[in-house]
Amino acid sequence: MTKTALVVGASGIVGSATAELLVEQGWAVHGLARRPIDQAGVQPVAADLQDAAATAEALRNIDADAVFLTTWLRQNSEAENIRVNSAMVRNLLDGLPKPKGPRHVALVTGLKHYLGPFESYGKGMLPQTPFREEQGRLDVENFYYAQEDELFAAAARDGFTWSVHRPHTVIGLAVGNAMNMGTTLAVYATLCRETGRPFTFPGSAAQWSGLTDMTDAGQLARHLLWATETEAAHDEAFNVVNGDIFRWQWMWARIAEWFGIEATPFDGTVRPLEQQMAGDVALWREIAIREGLTEPDLSRLASPWHTDADLGRPIEVVTDMSKSRRLGFERYQPTLDAFFALFQRLRADRLIP
Repeated sequence: MTKTALVVGASGIVGSATAELLVEQGWAVHGLARRPIDQAGVQPVAADLQDAAATAEALRNIDADAVFLTTWLRQNSEAENIRVNSAMVRNLLDGLPKPKGPRHVALVTGLKHYLGPFESYGKGMLPQTPFREEQGRLDVENFYYAQEDELFAAAARDGFTWSVHRPHTVIGLAVGNAMNMGTTLAVYATLCRETGRPFTFPGSAAQWSGLTDMTDAGQLARHLLWATETEAAHDEAFNVVNGDIFRWQWMWARIAEWFGIEATPFDGTVRPLEQQMAGDVALWREIAIREGLTEPDLSRLASPWHTDADLGRPIEVVTDMSKSRRLGFERYQPTLDAFFALFQRLRADRLIP
């Protein structure tokens, strides 16, 4: 029998990759978003998760075997992040028809589980790296914890299984996404090539020289499906990364080479992209018009603030995936290949020249 999936946040980086994989695997896929986009094989569902009644109405005929929660809304404070994002999870799980059979709900959060929220990101006393799932919650307010608590409460009430997935920075394709390092770096490199400005690493010395890892959206999608279909992975939280580690001092030069520019030597000075790209809106529109690009709005492609948060951290960030490996998830994705595949797709889709 065909299984039915509900992908929440289907227009985002993780949601679109997950929906694409599920369609390939023969699932009947419903893709929920505030403004659904056309996706091959995906039945669009329009809903604002902040509206409980409208969400319940949109979901009333969807009996999902699996639900993939891949979305959140950034707010101006962590208190507001908690209020809004926990309500979105609650409204979704309350609005779903009660399961007629087994159901699994997979929630995507991230490494802020270990690093803390944006207001205190990478500051204070932090767990030792590599981060492992058994490391407990930090003693700070964190909307990831609030989302988890809503998931656990609904699972206890309705009897479904769950999994929590904690990726590092995700590499993937989506337009209008708030957390999009890969496309941000592609746009930044394009602007540097256009203007002759130096391709300067924007972050900290710790990130430049320390070890790090990342998560390809396709890798995360396969991890979500694996946890859904693997009984031993039910009711567990997992880290999920590509499986390789690197230093930005190596990766930065590789990215520069792909775009045909030279990487500027890093001198230890933090130069945030949010400042470097602050005046580039009009220039990007000119490039887009001249090159026939499909998205002239720089703000829908680049998220400098989020890239700055990741690359500006004062500590190295390495993630342990032993828990998943022990349970049978063995897929590996070289991060360099993930970046290059994204850049090629951006070019093919006429998002960069």
